[in-house]
Amino acid sequence: MMNLKRSLAGMALFAALALTIAGFTWGAAGALTVALLAIMETSESFDNAVMNAKILRKLSAKWQKRFMTWGFAFAVGGMRLVFPVLIVAITAHMSPVHAVMLALHEQDRYQHLVTAAQPAINGFGGTFLLMIFLDFLLTSRDLAWLTAIERPIAKLGKIESLSVVITLAALLATSGTLAHHSANGGHDVSGTVLISGIAGLITYLIVKGVSDYFESRVNTDGDDGDNGKPSKSTGGVGLVGGAALAMFMYLETVDASFSFDGVISAFAITHQIFMIAMGLGVGALVVRFLTVYMVQLGTIDEYEYLEHGAHYAIGALAVILGVGIRYEVPELITGLVGALFIGAAFVSSLVRNRRRRANGGGHSAQGAPETGAGSATVTG
Repeated sequence: MMNLKRSLAGMALFAALALTIAGFTWGAAGALTVALLAIMETSESFDNAVMNAKILRKLSAKWQKRFMTWGFAFAVGGMRLVFPVLIVAITAHMSPVHAVMLALHEQDRYQHLVTAAQPAINGFGGTFLLMIFLDFLLTSRDLAWLTAIERPIAKLGKIESLSVVITLAALLATSGTLAHHSANGGHDVSGTVLISGIAGLITYLIVKGVSDYFESRVNTDGDDGDNGKPSKSTGGVGLVGGAALAMFMYLETVDASFSFDGVISAFAITHQIFMIAMGLGVGALVVRFLTVYMVQLGTIDEYEYLEHGAHYAIGALAVILGVGIRYEVPELITGLVGALFIGAAFVSSLVRNRRRRANGGGHSAQGAPETGAGSATVTG
């Protein structure tokens, strides 16, 4: 099991080191900017942490540690530093080296190119996140939060590939309406949105499909070579080997999808790419610590509606990314929507737990589905 105190100390040391380097490099104003970026990233990512915890708890203790090491390196170096450079290189049809030179010496132009790439980023990220939300909503489960919404929609999940059909329909509608006049310059970006959205859909189907395949083999066979063994952190099967790698890739892709809007919004604060990577990196580390903290304390199991709240937040973010293709959506709204869903789910979980304790601390009647908000009663 990962040592939380050691992780907390490491997180604090990294934050202090980042602020110190920022202070020496850019002065007090630079250190303040890095701190502001870290706070922004953390405050807007509670839904991200909950979603990550839902996936991370399936992994073994060793892979949970890798989430804090390998995953953190990818989150900072990959998503906060390399990703914007690659986006500029691809969309502006230039070499990565040229894009790096722009980032270092022509920061205003670099920021303009990153912002111009936002429709492609939104199309990819919005489609990916919408698939996560729809697959959750269309899956029948014993526990429901917004019962009046979830129960009827879950019945539709029996229709084969319905989430793909809905996502493609939403993508076509977005590219045919909102994408005709982008928020940056009013250009027609319908083709860009359509292609990037299809790429996001394909990415989701591949990464999630491989992850589900390995996980199903572990659950069915009990052991797939070196693919499953008990995990102290999860209390159940902690995936290792090929299954863990596939799940880890899915986890990092989900985490990256949450980061798209934050990377773009950071350019409204500063054009300095290393300052952005440093500030958002501190925030990403805090989010990962919260993720591991929730896994080891069993927060997702204790407050069972948090998973629902996180998925509704994902659905809302997918819509915001789509709307953001044409209209400027303040970052405050993006953060508040996610926080409201997580907060409401947490409160609902508290109420449910108190009612369960008042009824003797028991569980739901066997075979009877548990319901939450949106129904007249809460059973169990």
